[in-house]
Amino acid sequence: MLEITKVSKDYVTPQGPVPVLSEVSMRLRRGEAVAMTGPSGSGKSTLLYILGALEPPTSGSVTLDGTNPYALDEKGQASFRNRHVGFVFQDHCLLPQCTVLENVLTPVLVAAAPDGDDVGRARELLGQVGLGHRLEHRPAELSGGEKQRVALARALIRRPTLLLCDEPTGNLDRKSAEPVHELLLGLHRGEKNILIVVTHNTELAARFPVRFELHDRTLRCAVM
Repeated sequence: MLEITKVSKDYVTPQGPVPVLSEVSMRLRRGEAVAMTGPSGSGKSTLLYILGALEPPTSGSVTLDGTNPYALDEKGQASFRNRHVGFVFQDHCLLPQCTVLENVLTPVLVAAAPDGDDVGRARELLGQVGLGHRLEHRPAELSGGEKQRVALARALIRRPTLLLCDEPTGNLDRKSAEPVHELLLGLHRGEKNILIVVTHNTELAARFPVRFELHDRTLRCAVM
């Protein structure tokens, strides 16, 4: 379970603190999926980074399956992210010198050398996203949509409890984005993780049974 309780975030500037989030609360269970919308600059990405243990809140608490990552030291937080959180960003962030298979395995390499099970899962995920025939290709040989499918497989390699996606198809045209939308939701149903997608894409948001909207630093929930 993901629990966010009265999370606020201020950024310190020479002119004083700038509030971005104000007492945001939310609770999600495994298998639930939500879209998060809101105007640019409303704090959507900031909230996503807080949930993913990348940026501490100014106040409030975040727990995932009973663990508060901000109670851990820096090394513990890194280990927590690697094991429990998957990220898909607007930019695929693939390593250009690595093959498709190697890119999917990078979260495993951070912790230890991949074993046969890890390689098998990577191959399985790449098959599920339609890239089982591109294992030895480099990112430069892929289309934009294919790169995002590799990024999605990489985010799922360690079976994270929480999958966070920040504008996952923001750089893709409509034709390329549609297959990624299908895969994102299909893989979520199979993995039964907690899925949170930040998006300006109304078609993608409409696929979710619940949408959260950030407005005036607060979070509103609307059933779609």
